[in-house]
Amino acid sequence: MMKRAEDIILRPYITEKSNEEIAEGKYTFIVDRRSTKTEIKNAVEKLFQVKVLSVNTINYQGKQKRMGVHVGKTEAFKKAIVKIDTDPKPVTYLTKGGKEVATAKKYKTSIEEFGVGQ
Repeated sequence: MMKRAEDIILRPYITEKSNEEIAEGKYTFIVDRRSTKTEIKNAVEKLFQVKVLSVNTINYQGKQKRMGVHVGKTEAFKKAIVKIDTDPKPVTYLTKGGKEVATAKKYKTSIEEFGVGQ
């Protein structure tokens, strides 16, 4: 069953470190815990029209917290750090006749929507 891209990417994960990594083309998201790296890559490319170079994922277990006598757990989540191509080059390949063809796919070089709508 195919998951929708909106169901895989839940929200951006904004911290001091993740804001610094944006300059390197790395964006951090909270993603669905059952999603794979390939699904995350395809979802980010579909939602933001960018070229994804790599995806790193980290699973976080819920921590035990207490407020006075009440004990509970924080939510467990999966974080994905997605590196996008900040300098997309046109793809060149040879046709049957030996002629070189270049396709310039229009990819964005950043995700402007990042951090909007918290």
